[in-house]
Amino acid sequence: MPLIELTTHIAAPIQRCFDLARSIDFHITTAGKTGETAIAGRMTGLIGLDETVTWRAKHLGVWQKLTSKITALERPKHFRDEMIKGAFASLCHDHYFEEEAGGTAMHDNFTFESPLGPLGMLANWLFLEAYLRQFIVERNALLKATAESEGWRAFLAPKQ
Repeated sequence: MPLIELTTHIAAPIQRCFDLARSIDFHITTAGKTGETAIAGRMTGLIGLDETVTWRAKHLGVWQKLTSKITALERPKHFRDEMIKGAFASLCHDHYFEEEAGGTAMHDNFTFESPLGPLGMLANWLFLEAYLRQFIVERNALLKATAESEGWRAFLAPKQ
């Protein structure tokens, strides 16, 4: 089972980073090139423990639906989203946050298992792991830029 581990250092408070990472609206905005939209479950705001969201997105040229559930949440240190329905045999994304000098370290532990046994393992090796890693890296760069600017207010500040 492939494991993608990433750390992103963000010059912003831990609570802001944690909440941006679980914001449905932020996710939709930052996954624009995949056309990702929330179509069921929690469709806006901050997803919480035991809540689900179903995403519709185009990955690798194919429209897909994936339903994930928040199965663990300890604000502002950790949350886990797990696929409960979708194209993968399994998918689990742990998001860890820790305060550090000048901001927050955001750690991603992302595991997945492709369907189709040996064919799925070949796909992982050929392209899928690299594709998923790049997707997370790009999203984290956008989260970092948003958290470090005033852009976070569009997603987390109370509406007036």
